[in-house]
Amino acid sequence: MYAIVEIAGKQYRVEKDSTINVDKLGKSENDELVIDKVLMVANGDSVLIGQPYVKNAKITAKVIGDVKGDKVRGIKFLKRKRHERTIGHRQDYSQIKISEMTVS
Repeated sequence: MYAIVEIAGKQYRVEKDSTINVDKLGKSENDELVIDKVLMVANGDSVLIGQPYVKNAKITAKVIGDVKGDKVRGIKFLKRKRHERTIGHRQDYSQIKISEMTVS
């Protein structure tokens, strides 16, 4: 059984006991997170698609903590000035673990 959910304006595919990184939520470690914006639920051959959300569907998750993503490097280069600058960025994420999925 898996579901497509919307968290902070982005869509994620989640399953029970899976761990995903989402944009930083501002919640502290071990907080419970209830997600009611479920767009789709699939269980074998049966698929429920919401318009826009599936009614009576709820997903419970636990915040594991904050993590940083991989480093992304960029370069600023001025060709006639012989100037080059390297820029790096690491995005902050909240890591959550899906604990329960209920559809009634």
